[in-house]
Amino acid sequence: MTIPPITRFWNLLSRYKLELRQIYIYALFIGIVNLTLPLGIQAIINFLQIGEATSTWVILVGFVLLGIAVTGLLQVLQLRVVENIQQDIFARSAFEFAYRIPQITFLQLDKIHAPELVNRFFDTITIQKGLPKILIDFSLATFQIVFGLILLAIYSPYFILLGLSLSLILWIIFKVTGPDGLSTSLMESKYKYKLAHWLEEIARGNRSFKIYGKEKFHLQKTDGIVGEYLVSREKHFKVLLSQFRLFIGFKVIVAAGLLLLGGYLVFQERMNIGQFVAAEIIIILIINSIEKVLRTIDTIYDVLTALDKIGYVTDLELDKDHGIAEVDATTGLTLKASEITFGFPDEKNKIINDLSFELAANEKVVLTGKSGSGKSLLLQILAGIHVIEDGELYINDMPVTNYKKDLLNDSLGVSFPTNQIFEGTFKDNILLGRNIANSELTSILKLLKIDEYLVHQPKGINSFVDSGGRRLPRSIIQKILVARIIIGNPRLLLMEDPLLFIEDEEKKRIIDYIMDKNRNWTVMVISDFYYWKEKSDRIIELSKKHKA
Repeated sequence: MTIPPITRFWNLLSRYKLELRQIYIYALFIGIVNLTLPLGIQAIINFLQIGEATSTWVILVGFVLLGIAVTGLLQVLQLRVVENIQQDIFARSAFEFAYRIPQITFLQLDKIHAPELVNRFFDTITIQKGLPKILIDFSLATFQIVFGLILLAIYSPYFILLGLSLSLILWIIFKVTGPDGLSTSLMESKYKYKLAHWLEEIARGNRSFKIYGKEKFHLQKTDGIVGEYLVSREKHFKVLLSQFRLFIGFKVIVAAGLLLLGGYLVFQERMNIGQFVAAEIIIILIINSIEKVLRTIDTIYDVLTALDKIGYVTDLELDKDHGIAEVDATTGLTLKASEITFGFPDEKNKIINDLSFELAANEKVVLTGKSGSGKSLLLQILAGIHVIEDGELYINDMPVTNYKKDLLNDSLGVSFPTNQIFEGTFKDNILLGRNIANSELTSILKLLKIDEYLVHQPKGINSFVDSGGRRLPRSIIQKILVARIIIGNPRLLLMEDPLLFIEDEEKKRIIDYIMDKNRNWTVMVISDFYYWKEKSDRIIELSKKHKA
């Protein structure tokens, strides 16, 4: 169920009830104090008409100046509260993205480019910049309009009728044009993200576009997306333009109504000159407040759109973890699949259908089969990346869903062909924050001969690695990934072509270590390299019928 942007906005504000209460209390006092200006000027004019400089006149001048100073102080306090909210929103959003992205179910990520989701984090900045205008400028302008009309109503009850009429007109303008403004803003944002994603694709495949750039395909596609963006942007601007025109008309009506009514009351001697001047100042304040509301409308659309874009990420379903059992990690794990079935939602045929097999503790198995038989997918299912539709998967004779996921993952060592090197040090990429003894880390580095490569690095294992290991040899990348999965002695290794780019003699030495029958871990590996099969206890072959 999609949550409307307005609802998301109220949900966001509900987190900051105390801070909002402070902001609106300050705004309330600012609105009240601002009224001292016209009232003080009214009294000063009355004294000036007498033609004598008295101590009361000096006190009134000081009173007006004090009101201006207090207003400034209250605005500073408002800025402090809003800054606290901005910082909290940024921190919350950062941790929410960092927590959620690894936890999003892979079925939902199957058709979404995950890095494109991260682009939506930058809408947090939009919210940060927009909130001060909404919480301070918009609220203060609203209070000033309300208090100004109340003060005018004191001068004459006719101002009450005029104020109610103006409020009704303002509500109608928002009611009629608001939904169109929000929908066009959402459409504009859609193409903005589409363009950002395409530019990232150009950056990712820059070598291909450099070599095959003669046809200018990347520019043609960019032109198409930019054209769609500009069309949607123009539609949004037309809505804003229509709102601006209506507000200009509204402002003219406000000014004309208040001025004409004030002048009429003076001619009828129901209002003196001092009151009329004060009323004119209030009218100017109201008109200025209306202009503030007008300038804030576009910001409101931006914030609502930003909340909708971030909400797309936070609405994605996360992996479920209802298990409570812990894993017996004293020996290799046993595996049993009982008629398991899996298929992607948009595909008619099941990729894995009624598959059954068993692995004993510490058994070393090679998984083979033709392309499309489901080998890679089976490894992902065993690793907990995908959830089976039917059947049951057991680990140590207990359904896998009974285990607490974090504890189960601690017993797994999983390696896929995709490059999983991230920006950080060699040590970061191997340990991933795990607390491993230096002696064990050193042992693994020597086993894989990574230490021989690190000798030539400026800071050894603490040397920096680019995202994806762009400047690393492919063999070193694979060795880092192998080190990542075998360090800490996991109880189940699930690997797909883990040594593809490593030379044969070194590959055999590493295979001897992994497939050693005395090692307390169970192994399932996908590879065409013959030596894996020679060192395995058994070969499981998947076929289209999935009879293992």
